[in-house]
Amino acid sequence: MAAHPIRLLLADVDSTLVTQDKVLTRRAGAAVAKLRQAGIRFAVTSGRPPRGMSMLIEPLELSTPISAFNGGLIVRPDMSVIEQRVLPDDVAPAVIELLASHGLSVWVYRGADWFVLDAKGPHVAREAWIVRFDPTLVESFTPVSDGVAKLVGVSDDRDAVQKAAAAARERFGDQMSASTSEPCYVEVTHPHANKASVVRYLSRTYDIPPEQIATIGGMPDDVLMFAHAGLSIAMSNASHKVRRAAHRVTTTNEDDGFADAVERFILP
Repeated sequence: MAAHPIRLLLADVDSTLVTQDKVLTRRAGAAVAKLRQAGIRFAVTSGRPPRGMSMLIEPLELSTPISAFNGGLIVRPDMSVIEQRVLPDDVAPAVIELLASHGLSVWVYRGADWFVLDAKGPHVAREAWIVRFDPTLVESFTPVSDGVAKLVGVSDDRDAVQKAAAAARERFGDQMSASTSEPCYVEVTHPHANKASVVRYLSRTYDIPPEQIATIGGMPDDVLMFAHAGLSIAMSNASHKVRRAAHRVTTTNEDDGFADAVERFILP
């Protein structure tokens, strides 16, 4: 148990709250209901766009802000925008060019919209299945390269993804944040759009000290929110590095690890 009573739990979505097949299990839904009954707030954050988390609102009765793009865009459950952090307008086109130069397909997220150059590009169909909406096909990113919340470089060449991420960090420094949420993706967002900022935002919004906030996740970009919470929980399906960064480790997302964590580590 945490040294302080937990008043809010912040959860990652993919690899954590849902199974590998993106299913929200009955136990996970029941665990969130138990949190609500105990007076513990529950919130979600993800690299997904806001519309990609809308399917969670009704079954989980979400009332807290939804932090999309790892905190780059924070919306209410009705999808109205609370605040957003976008890439500088002079940086986004240059990052698009850099990602493409490394052989990566590029996706552009702007507001609630997702733009691609090739509807049959790598992983587009799978992403559309996950977020439950289709991208908008454009001939050029030039008309949609301002006000960009997130850029994604996609390739099955894992070395190319890592090299593109490193090159983006070296060239653009603190003008953006580049992370590899999964081996085939590099995600580029505003430098302050990360899950640590989500913890800080929720702490301010609900006047809850960080030591009374718990976080649970299973991906490398979840480590930042682990470091800013009083209790951090990693999924067993996470990498060794992610598990080491957490206070506690639960079972896998295929074995209701989220519900197990709520029952074992969160509830009084």
